[in-house]
Amino acid sequence: MAPAPLPGARREPGGALRIVLGLVLLGPAALFMVISLVVPTVQTILRSFERAGPARAAGGGPLPEGEFVGVDNYLDLFGNDEFWKALAFTLSLAVIPLVVAVVVAPLLAGALDRAGTWPRRVGRVLMSVPLVVFSPVAFSVAWLMGMRDGGLETTFGELTDPGSARVAVVAISGLTTFGAVCGLALLGYLAVLRGRGPGRRVLPALAVGTIAALATFAVSLQAFSSVYTMTRGGPGRSTQTLSLLQFSRAFMLFDFGHGAAIATVTGLILGVLGIAATLIAIIAALRIDLTPPDRAATAPDDPAGPVKRPGGPLRTLVAVVALLAVLAVVLIGAWPWLSALFSSPDPRASASTVDARTYVNTWVPPLLGALVSVGVAFTAALGVGGLRPMGRRSEWLLLPFAPWLFVGIGPLSVIGFENARSLDLINTFAGLVPPTLISVPALVVLTLFCRGRAPVWQAQVAAGAPAAAGFLRVVVVPALPLATLLGGAVVLINAQGLLWPLLVGSDRDNATAPVVLVNELNQFSRLGVSLGFVTPLAVVIVALLALVALQITYLDRLAITIDRPVTASAPGVSTPHPGAEPMTPPVQAPPPGPAPQPKPEHPPG
Repeated sequence: MAPAPLPGARREPGGALRIVLGLVLLGPAALFMVISLVVPTVQTILRSFERAGPARAAGGGPLPEGEFVGVDNYLDLFGNDEFWKALAFTLSLAVIPLVVAVVVAPLLAGALDRAGTWPRRVGRVLMSVPLVVFSPVAFSVAWLMGMRDGGLETTFGELTDPGSARVAVVAISGLTTFGAVCGLALLGYLAVLRGRGPGRRVLPALAVGTIAALATFAVSLQAFSSVYTMTRGGPGRSTQTLSLLQFSRAFMLFDFGHGAAIATVTGLILGVLGIAATLIAIIAALRIDLTPPDRAATAPDDPAGPVKRPGGPLRTLVAVVALLAVLAVVLIGAWPWLSALFSSPDPRASASTVDARTYVNTWVPPLLGALVSVGVAFTAALGVGGLRPMGRRSEWLLLPFAPWLFVGIGPLSVIGFENARSLDLINTFAGLVPPTLISVPALVVLTLFCRGRAPVWQAQVAAGAPAAAGFLRVVVVPALPLATLLGGAVVLINAQGLLWPLLVGSDRDNATAPVVLVNELNQFSRLGVSLGFVTPLAVVIVALLALVALQITYLDRLAITIDRPVTASAPGVSTPHPGAEPMTPPVQAPPPGPAPQPKPEHPPG
């Protein structure tokens, strides 16, 4: 047994060693950020001041350096109506997802939370389905085929007319992403509502809602897969987004300077959004706590765990109606995809277009990339959020990563393609691995979680528990399910992405499922493959079972809270309230024994 600390002694967990280990764990993430984010960003900015003609860039071998033209690319860009029209249409794609993220999702979360434990868990389970099956390419192809053959053009109009095409793409994009956006936002809002006391929910709710809005806007700003699949930016460039404009300039006209200029502008906007979201999380002192399972109702300020509140029939009815309404919209958006799953392929298409290699190309490179990017983020989060090398200011170590919080492959694709070509990775299996070596969103989320677990570990060490074993048990092990969840999300997102595999794996042997599906759509009026091969049944079942298990046993216990003071639950024992961060150990109670006698007072005289 560890010796009990002396009365009044203060014992910090690790001291200088804790600081050193925290910075060491952060080191790989910082190195990978420089390699895969900082350097490509600088290369993109430098490339934006150059211009290479089509004849020079289209040939084989290494790409030329290009001619320095100063800010001419930016002057041409901002003086061209095509850029402003693309920006306006890109912003219109964010309207429906923003409404879902900041209005629909919090209302649904409030209804489910007030209904009680089981309605909330049923809602979690049902809203897990659109997260697992969502594929922007498959959903867009299904809607496009339905508009060709199923009469859906009467709903939104013809895609051959610029005006109706814009309305159709915005509406279809909003419907197909409705379930995924609502399901993701629901996770955050339900975690906010797990915090006890109405006064403890206002600031976290505002912070989470603002971050959700910024993230939704950032994702919409990089929209590529769905619009490329449906319209290629047409007709008459009426549905061209910033990503499509960058793609056409860089990879169709081989004007890498203009493409890099568009990427730089987009990356600048995304960087500001990422810094803003990170500052909100730091200044609001957000943390993610792991609360005990629901228990019987007791005193509302009891720190033992969340109170299980009976919902009542009226609250349950409201939750059921709200959930059914959301699921109805989700079903409308997914209905063409569900119908196409059972349609017969085009007999003129080759059955050999999809084989085992296609599945390997689709899923193995994203899995390898997630193991690296999320693994490095996990170790860095343990160092920053768990060991806390800078004390209460440790979260400021996230700020150097913040500009790339919302940056996807799009703004880095021009330089990413050039680097892959110079390394002879085009049309190779290794080239399909996503080039981003660190997942910044996973780093931020895991850091907030480890920050919530750190006070518990610090309190145990202050009471005499071993530091290393306690850190493993209290911080590392509880964070593993969340890291696994984030890794799975990275795998699904990258496997369903279209831009990177379209650039580096366009030949038949290295094509992924989304690329094969787009190619089939270009060649035949009817698909030669089923839409189900993009999201294989085995993958869907495994992912859904894992997510449902996490929803019920783990995610339902997460609570997003803010810093608040420590409360003592018993004399001589200091219990950290969920969200508290005692940077100094609690003062030990005096040992049992006879109380010290007061000194006798001398009578006045």
